[in-house]
Parts: sequence; structure tokens; C-alpha cells
Amino acid sequence: MRNVHARTINAPAEEVGALLDRLASDDDPLWPSPAWVPMRFDRPLQVGADGGHGEVRYWVSAYEPGRRIEFTFHPETGITGRHELSVEPIADGRCVVRHVLEARPRGVMRVLVPLVVRWLHDAVLEDLLDNAELAATGRVAQPARWSPWVRLWRRLTEFPKPRAVPIPDQSLLIRDALDRVDYADAFEVTLQPGATTDPQVWADAIFRSPPRWVGALLLLRNRLVRLVGIRPESNRAFDTIERDTHEVLLGTNAGHLDFRASVLVQTDAVTLTTIVQIHNRRGRLYMAIVSRLHPRVVKSMLYRAMRHLNEQPRHDAARPEPARRSR
Repeated sequence: MRNVHARTINAPAEEVGALLDRLASDDDPLWPSPAWVPMRFDRPLQVGADGGHGEVRYWVSAYEPGRRIEFTFHPETGITGRHELSVEPIADGRCVVRHVLEARPRGVMRVLVPLVVRWLHDAVLEDLLDNAELAATGRVAQPARWSPWVRLWRRLTEFPKPRAVPIPDQSLLIRDALDRVDYADAFEVTLQPGATTDPQVWADAIFRSPPRWVGALLLLRNRLVRLVGIRPESNRAFDTIERDTHEVLLGTNAGHLDFRASVLVQTDAVTLTTIVQIHNRRGRLYMAIVSRLHPRVVKSMLYRAMRHLNEQPRHDAARPEPARRSR
């Protein structure tokens, strides 16, 4: 099989070639992480460097700095052949970035390539070309978009579901946030390679853009609580009240209860912790109902935030301005 992706970029070949030389490095501007598993090698980019991305394994079989990198597949990948990424100068100070795959699938890959691999390959290459255009020119004229099939496959396979965990010892801000804790839970998702480690970005993604059904449930909640004399919550209930390098603390105080939420980002996980202090009978009645729904709501919000921050290519990963309130 032969597969070709190419993009004309309005920048000199020397400039784009310098980006090519940073492929698979810690500051790689081309490979589209965290949307895709990073490309990594066992040594700096050079002939003989061995690695790949995820389960796709290959080694650098030819390298012309600033011009061309050739990769040869390992047999265990189930593909025999090579793929190559190159930069070619053209007229008017422009260049073409081209990726060429020439290979033959073997064994089970004969089925997986046309069914799945080909579509994922096309998506990651178009995202890479978007990044090349963005890094060289500051914009992407026509950003690539994943097909429905790619989106469905990734949602089924890429992202693990949030899991209940003990409150992390590292969540220092929330441990002393309330005088007494009457309800507490914590849920964790794996931090994907290349994902942001800014806890404020995660907090905004979790609380500022919840799933639609959660947003509708919150609107219903605000209508119903008036019947028992509880003040409806405003958006300021999710303002940041304190933060440090790895953790953000949000929350509000109300007549029936006080609540705090913590978003902690560690090297391998993001944890959302909630604690509540109940003040009176209305608060106990409220939590008797909410505590049954809360785990599902929180897991849905955390999962959506993970997908949003990992699926969006760099050029359209728009982030809302965080609302901050100092204490």
C-alpha cells in the first residue's frame, strides 16, 4: 500500500526543516500530542534511534537534518515497509511537507489496516501537518477535522473511565478547607502523555463546560431548591478561591451547607475531590438526594474535560478565561 499526505506551507524550507529536526523531542512542535500518543525514541533523532508511537514501532533508517527522516517498521508491528517525512523547497519562499508510507500489512494487520489503522493514520498525519503550518506561519488556513469513525473509535478505546480513589495526600488545599467534613469523594483520570498539567485549565474544563445533561440538571436543581428555602447557585459557586502549582480549590458557602472542590494534577493523574460540611436539616435533606447523583455527575464532568483537553488539536483548543477570586 502507498499513502501520501502533503501540505504546502508559506514559509521557507529551512525554517520548517528546523521544526522537523525537533521531532520526538520534549519540545516537539509537530507531533500532535496529547491528541495522539507521543512519538518517542531511545536516543536523540539519528540513524538507529529506535521507538515509535504507542504500539506502532519503527526505527530511524535514514536522516538528512532539516530535509528528510525515514522510518522502517519493526516486524512485530505487523507491517513490512517504511514511512518518510520530508520538507521540499518550492518557489516564492514556500515549501512542501510530505509524508509517504510504503508498506505491506501482514497477519491480522491485513484486516485492521483497512478497518481502523488507515483512518487513524490519516487523522494523525493531517494533525501533524496542521501543527507544521501553525508553527511556521502562526495560523492554519484549513484545519483538519477527524471523521466520525475516528472520533467513535477513539472514544471507545483511548480514554479510561474515571475511577473512585481515596483523597490524595497531595491535595493539601482541600484538607483544611472546612472545619468538618460530612461528605467526601474523589475521582481520578489518567493524565495522558503531553496533556496540560495546569490545574486551572483542568478546573475550567471541568466546571465551565459540563455535559449538556449535567447543565440541564443544574438548572432543574436551581428551580426545585427554592421550594425548600435554599438559595439557587450562581456560576460563582465554581470560582477559584485558592491555588498552588499543582492544585486548584473551588467552592462556596451557603446557609444549608458549604462545599469545596479540588482539582489536583500529578505526573500521572488528575483527581477531582469534593467535600461538604452540612449546617442544618435542609442541608441533610439536600445531600440525601444529591449524594446519590453526585458520583455520576462528577465522573461525567471529569471524563468530558479529559476528552476535550486531549482531543482538540493545538490550533482550536480554545480555553475559556478562568474566573478567579482570591482569598
